Amino acid sequence: MNLCDIRTVRELLAAFGTGTKKGFGQNFLINAAVPERIAEECCDARDSVIVEVGPGIGCLTAELAKRYKRVIAFEIDKTLMPVLKYTLGSFSNVEVINEDILKVDLPAVLAEKAAGERVSVCANLPYYITTPILMRLVECGAAFESITVMVQAEVAARLTAAPGSADYGAITASLCYYGVPKKLFTVTAGNFMPAPKVDSAVVRIDLYRDKPVKPKSPDLFFKVIRAAFGQRRKTLTNALGTAFPTLNKEQLSDALTSLGFDPRIRGERLSTAEFAALADALLPLLPDSTK
Repeated sequence: MNLCDIRTVRELLAAFGTGTKKGFGQNFLINAAVPERIAEECCDARDSVIVEVGPGIGCLTAELAKRYKRVIAFEIDKTLMPVLKYTLGSFSNVEVINEDILKVDLPAVLAEKAAGERVSVCANLPYYITTPILMRLVECGAAFESITVMVQAEVAARLTAAPGSADYGAITASLCYYGVPKKLFTVTAGNFMPAPKVDSAVVRIDLYRDKPVKPKSPDLFFKVIRAAFGQRRKTLTNALGTAFPTLNKEQLSDALTSLGFDPRIRGERLSTAEFAALADALLPLLPDSTK
């Protein structure tokens, strides 16, 4: 069964009385080469367990199951569960769980189903909820080795941007705390049904086992990043002044100067490591309630 054949996709959805749901951001792949390449490049270790988010009708799931030890897929749309039972019935190494990835306790699930095993993530993320899912995956505490996601092309540009570039933002600086993002390839809109209005791209994030950047207060570190990009056109001194009203302009300027930065610098110029250094410099100046 070719799960990327447009006629097969339509017949399957019709047979099970379902269809594409705009509310779930569903776009089904209709080019078999795409899921094959994603599955091939998403993980280096064939003995890995792969967590998939949003299997749809199972075209990527099947390719993952052919290559890796097991697949644990999370599908929020209950109407697709019987479809997946049918399309993936020949794979004994696939389990599909009808849960919202934003609500499920991933570390608990993996402790039960993949304890002591190597685990990576592979997901075709809905455009409208890309950032919450991605941050949920890196923040949940599960020991993933890598996370591979297909996202809107402009989001991929932000995820992989360098400091100082127009695409660099809070999501970039935050994500680089957890791992190294790299764009793998572009997927044009015509590879989907229905075709979205924009192209997509596949990004792989190799996660750190031991994070090289270690801020003294991770909460403050992320607050500094959010402040820096919350008012992107302001200088970093002014942006931080809004976020930390207990600090005056002189204190903020001195903190930046002590790190070798011009107080007129904007946040988009700082790397993840430099944001950590800035947060550490601000830490002793702040009352406990704002750290």
